[in-house]
Amino acid sequence: MRIIDMHCDTLIEGWRHPERSFVDGDTSINLKLLKENDSLVQFFAMYLSRQEMATMDPYDILKGIYAYYTKVMEDNRDAIKPVFSVQDIEKNREAGILSAFLTVEDGVFINGKMERVEEVYDMGVRLLTLLWGYENSVGYPCSDDPEIHQKGLKPFGIEVVERMNELGMIIDVSHMSEGGFYDVAKYSKTPFVASHSCARALCNNKRNLTDDQLKTLGNTGGMVGINFECSFLKQGSEHATIEQIIQHLAYMKNKAGIEAIGFGSDFDGIDDNGELVNYSGFSRLLAEMEKTFTYDEIDKICSLNALRVIKDVIGK
Repeated sequence: MRIIDMHCDTLIEGWRHPERSFVDGDTSINLKLLKENDSLVQFFAMYLSRQEMATMDPYDILKGIYAYYTKVMEDNRDAIKPVFSVQDIEKNREAGILSAFLTVEDGVFINGKMERVEEVYDMGVRLLTLLWGYENSVGYPCSDDPEIHQKGLKPFGIEVVERMNELGMIIDVSHMSEGGFYDVAKYSKTPFVASHSCARALCNNKRNLTDDQLKTLGNTGGMVGINFECSFLKQGSEHATIEQIIQHLAYMKNKAGIEAIGFGSDFDGIDDNGELVNYSGFSRLLAEMEKTFTYDEIDKICSLNALRVIKDVIGK
């Protein structure tokens, strides 16, 4: 099985600590781990952290992380290459090269300027996580405050959704308010994703998706990538377990359908990887999944569902 993981925060860790090796450094994801553990595509998020925003404009953070990304891609071009479509992924697979799919986490950098959406598209970004933990020009984050949680997209946010549809960019609703989620479902003409989220019924965390949200993702051709963060998997859990992850996958299969689930580890963005330790934990996870899912179902979860969404949105 080859793996598509729809979310990690490895780039910001590398940008913060350039002395770390992208090849075999002590991050949860590196080239050695990806190659040894059957990665097909790794989605690399340019995460716009509030830590850096204390002293930097988010747009400048974006440009800094992008410069780091382009450098490591160039330095390791014989092992990994950026991809922009399913065709690119297949070319890399045939050549024995890993694939990197560039994303942005938090639309705060847009700041009401549509040309910035177009600019990151030109950089090679093909997925944008519209919100993180704070309101921005697009909309509102998930919240324990019911009033905030039901707020939808702002008028400009609707325009962003429409422009992303036109460009062929995947819309990501992880971190978004429930009202914003349903506005994306209303206005997007292409499938959308929750790249790193879990099931609310199994863990009552504001970041997780309700049964109806899961069904909506399935009905619109989208998908959810399960997050390995322990506080999203089980309330009171101190570390993630493989059993917890499989429970969420099985539950989301029941609500959204087998075509609508995948992986969104959040490696290097979570504090404790639990039983998985790092990317190498995927091999143990897949072995345990064989007790719950068929071979064909595991194949869909590992990569086929994500490949379908990429093709449906990007068109090639």
